[in-house]
Amino acid sequence: VQVVESGGGLVEPGNSLRLSCAASGFTLDDYAIGWFRQAPGKEREGVSCINPRDGSTYYADSVKGRFTISRDNAKNTAYLQMNSLKPEDTAVYYCAADWFCTSWPDNGRYIEVWGQGTLVTVSS
Repeated sequence: VQVVESGGGLVEPGNSLRLSCAASGFTLDDYAIGWFRQAPGKEREGVSCINPRDGSTYYADSVKGRFTISRDNAKNTAYLQMNSLKPEDTAVYYCAADWFCTSWPDNGRYIEVWGQGTLVTVSS
């Protein structure tokens, strides 16, 4: 069971970036999947998650209206489209999988499946 992120990088404020999370060893539609992020000196924060089956979503208040999570079951991959990026979005973004999105408002302490992280830097 593994998830692997990609798509991080350096982007100027106001621009967009899309993160991908490829799952292997399990069927994506059977699990909740999403992203956490951790900036230097800050606690880990649940950013966004999409639930299995009904596709209901969770977004942190700080990203609502700017980020969109989606899932392609055929590719067993989830995506996080990040628009109108701000310097405060700078962090390492981690993909994670769990039974449901209930862990995302917390810091994900009980989640067992994590990716290696991808750095997103928003700076001019």
